[in-house]
Amino acid sequence: QVQLVESGGGSVQPGGSLRLSCAASGNIGSSYCMAWFRQVLGKEREGVALIDTRRGSTFYVDSVKGRFTISLDYSKNTLYLQMNNLKPEDTAMYYCATTWKTNSDCLARNELDYWGHGTQVTVSS
Repeated sequence: QVQLVESGGGSVQPGGSLRLSCAASGNIGSSYCMAWFRQVLGKEREGVALIDTRRGSTFYVDSVKGRFTISLDYSKNTLYLQMNNLKPEDTAMYYCATTWKTNSDCLARNELDYWGHGTQVTVSS
């Protein structure tokens, strides 16, 4: 069983930056992938970035590409999401998630097995 705890959310103005953290209780280095999702009230949870925990390769959806960076500190069992040049449309609850199942689609919500409780990001002037 893995527990994930997100932190680092808050309120920023457009153009600002935040770094989200996701601390894991287990050895995430042996997982298949980790990902960040976000959800706006009343809308579906969407994946925004993933990292292959074995190869280190990353993927971003177009809406965050060039502004967000996902990274993993194996020694701390912690996943990060550096978010720069934030926009009002980035406002959402952000969740980290992981799975040990190989060949999972790591940005498909129903294929991730473990989830954190989320951290709120609000971008507003």
